[in-house]
Amino acid sequence: MDQGKDVRSAGRGSVNQDKVNQDKDVRIEVDELRQRVTAEIERVLQATADALNNARDGAIIADSEWIVRDAMARFKQKVFETGVQLKADKAAEAAFSPSTQREGNAAP
Repeated sequence: MDQGKDVRSAGRGSVNQDKVNQDKDVRIEVDELRQRVTAEIERVLQATADALNNARDGAIIADSEWIVRDAMARFKQKVFETGVQLKADKAAEAAFSPSTQREGNAAP
């Protein structure tokens, strides 16, 4: 059985070339992604403001840098996961082909 050509993506494993070609046709829109991550944007902004506001005078960077870095890392992961899921959902939706009734088989 032909599985298509394997493609290595930045050393992160192989993927089926046919699957890659199918997914390139499925596109997500920035507005769709933005709607799904708006709450995450607010969380990272709140975490940043809290870290800066709670930092000691004279130690703003030392007290807040890693808190903000961690919040941004979680944000990056969440946005990427959300984008991947959105693309997968759209690909599944595009692959679904509802059956159509043929003229000779139409129900009365």
